[in-house]
Amino acid sequence: MDLIFKQFRIQCTHPFGIARSTHDYYDIIFVYLEHDGIIGRGEAAPSKRYGEYPINVLNQLKKILDIPHFDSAVDGDTWFMSQSNGIKSLEAALSMAWLDWWTQKNNQPLYDYFQADSSQQLDTSFTIAIGELNLIPDKIDEASPYSIIKVKLGVSESEDKDIIRRIRKETDKLIRVDANEGWDLETGERMCHWLSDQNVEFIEQPFKADNLGDTAILKQKSPLPIIADENSMNSGDIEKIAHAFHGINIKLMKCGSLLEAEKMIQLAREYDLEIMLGCMVESSVGITAASHLSPLVDYADLDGNLLIDNDPYSGVKIYNGKIILPESPGLGIKLNSDIENLL
Repeated sequence: MDLIFKQFRIQCTHPFGIARSTHDYYDIIFVYLEHDGIIGRGEAAPSKRYGEYPINVLNQLKKILDIPHFDSAVDGDTWFMSQSNGIKSLEAALSMAWLDWWTQKNNQPLYDYFQADSSQQLDTSFTIAIGELNLIPDKIDEASPYSIIKVKLGVSESEDKDIIRRIRKETDKLIRVDANEGWDLETGERMCHWLSDQNVEFIEQPFKADNLGDTAILKQKSPLPIIADENSMNSGDIEKIAHAFHGINIKLMKCGSLLEAEKMIQLAREYDLEIMLGCMVESSVGITAASHLSPLVDYADLDGNLLIDNDPYSGVKIYNGKIILPESPGLGIKLNSDIENLL
């Protein structure tokens, strides 16, 4: 089996701002596994927030040599995780590529491998990032095909309220709020009560990940559910945070393997936590991979490929706001162009 990888720059349609930073583009790495005429594809979208950078991914990929034969999907996934040096975005990319290859070889869609019912179609939210207020009407217009809007907050209480008020001048659609660790306890309490009158569904990661104590307090006082993002990295976190959150956000670029994501889903169910599948800003490779798990969860925030204007692949589709999974074997993605010799 041959391993091939290429760095690629995805361009944001609008500057993508959250409480911590703003980006015009992101550098990702496409990973390919090729054997017996089958190409498995994966994507690493490393995040500075988690101490990962493209150069770390590329350097580790160069060390992966002599891929052995595997008798099962689990054996292969386990081996590739052992080669990733703990870099979660690389684990995600290799897991995607391996399971894409394996399920193509076995002529089954990836969702079928996970025993997910593709007819269970979730609505995905569409993200409005932090930015100039005068751009909100244009962003709301772009979100017209989607029934749910995700709004990035966490700047300041007054600015956060201004953003919501400006959105409410344009639409009354359901809103999901992501504070990106931007609030303190007092602000969080006031904002949760204020937002409860603004047709908001839930609040994601109001406080810094090391402030679990205040999060537990807010959970008891908030009229809205509190969802963990930065506190929900992998399955090992779930028992530790279950008392402080109503639900978790699973992102492949945080947890790594698709099999680890499946484990998180199973464990979250045991703790009666709601489950959302989220993403970074990614191409259709990463978003399609995550989407194959979407029938197993409660909420989807899988719009990373909708926020860029140079996606080289196509895969999962959105129809009337709902996720429509590809039915072809593997991930079901196709290359849109021969740009930069991608596979």
